[in-house]
Amino acid sequence: MMKKLIDFQQFFKSLNIAFSGLRVAFYQEQSFRLQALAGILVIILMFYLGLTLVEKAVLVLIITLVLSLELINSQIERVLDIIRPVIDPRIKIIKDLSASAVLVSVFGAILIAILIFLPYILSLSF
Repeated sequence: MMKKLIDFQQFFKSLNIAFSGLRVAFYQEQSFRLQALAGILVIILMFYLGLTLVEKAVLVLIITLVLSLELINSQIERVLDIIRPVIDPRIKIIKDLSASAVLVSVFGAILIAILIFLPYILSLSF
């Protein structure tokens, strides 16, 4: 028997699982909520200011990067809490490094946002 090229039932099941993970992140991870809110504000601002297509694409890419790294950071922290629930300085270093990856991406996102938004904001007449 020939296998289906695309199993839509499995695809939608996988999609549902992924959205379930996003719900967990949104309801249980304060950092994810704050970063998602910042992303939404950036998207509103980029349409309000009339950015170019390339500028919009760069901002969407950066928002996606920050949120994805935050999700990975949350995964790492939860796995480490299961593996070693007691305080362990080695685990702390791993968690700190993981959080640092998110922080570096946030700093980069802020710098990119300034570079893109500043000329538009400075050109506004108040």
